[in-house]
Amino acid sequence: MVKIKHLGLSIGIFGCLFKLMSWVGASILLVLGLSLLGIYYLIKVFK
Repeated sequence: MVKIKHLGLSIGIFGCLFKLMSWVGASILLVLGLSLLGIYYLIKVFK
């Protein structure tokens, strides 16, 4: 469970970095990272 949180955070941070540098793939990384964090917190709330 903790690995999902850390993976989501790291992908989200890389997405923010890509967005700041205007590199290709920033939106995909942001959506992927934030969706992983959302899944983690949904599981944590219902557990």
